[in-house]
Order: sequence, then structure tokens, then C-alpha cells
Amino acid sequence: MKTRIAFTFILIFGFILISCNDNDETIKTVELKDLINPEFPEAKEEVMNTFGEIAQSIIDGDMDKLIAFHAYSPKFTEFKNGEPRNGGVANEAYERNVFGSVTEVVKFGADDLQIAVYGDVANLTFHSDFQLKFGDDLVVVNDQITLLFVKTKDGWKMVHEHHSPLK
Repeated sequence: MKTRIAFTFILIFGFILISCNDNDETIKTVELKDLINPEFPEAKEEVMNTFGEIAQSIIDGDMDKLIAFHAYSPKFTEFKNGEPRNGGVANEAYERNVFGSVTEVVKFGADDLQIAVYGDVANLTFHSDFQLKFGDDLVVVNDQITLLFVKTKDGWKMVHEHHSPLK
């Protein structure tokens, strides 16, 4: 009798677990090969267009537009200048201060640009060849830059930036 009750309980509990998993549409299982191998050409083009708009916002001196390409949250991270990681508040302040002080964009080159898309995540890497004027001072920025994007309902947004000197 105890065995029959235990067996019935296991069957019912197993059925409940299976039913919950079948009906839970928020759980998605994706094979790694389904994200790593495909090129996602439409998404790559969208990310490239977003990068172009980011560059244009810097050229135009439109800091609000530049900042709008970021998805600031407690998850946002940035590495730059060999310093410890910072977050969205520091990133926004830095970008408004630095890019807001540019008086002329002489050159905004992105050499060896690559975009790798993994579904709703994209990694854009390049070697910067920026020549920015701050008043009469010309600053040349040759960095390795990584921008990590996530696709949102409002388009592709940056969630991580990494800048390190290119040697």
C-alpha cells in the first residue's frame, strides 16, 4: 500500500513538473551552435547603423543622443585607461564631459571593425583612429575598443564598453 501511494505521488509530482515546464513560455533553451555559428546579417546591419548613429551624435555634439544609445542599469560596466571598472553614472558623466568638450571631429576612424552577433547580443570591436580637437588642442585616440550591445524594443543599446591603448 505504501509503495502504491509513493508511486502515485511520484507520478503526480512528475506530471506537475512536466506541465509547468511545458506551459512556461519564459524559459527558452537555445543550443550554443544556434548562437555561435549563424551570422545574423540583418542584426549585423542594425548594429552597424547604430554605430554610425553613435559616431554622428559625437560629430554633431549631441550628448543626449549619444547617451540614449546606452542601456544604463546596475549591470552596465565600463573599463578604460587601465582603471578599475565603473558603471553607468561614471560613464555618462565621462562621456558628457569629454565628448561634450570636443570642438571639432577631425577624424573618426574605426579600423578593423568587426561585429559578432549572438541572437539579441552583439559585440562590436575596432581600433579607433580618432582625431578630436578641444579648442586648439588636437588629441589622437588610438585604442582597442569593444562595445557590447543588447537588442531592446528601442533598438540596440550599449551595456558594456572597454577601451585600452593600442600599441
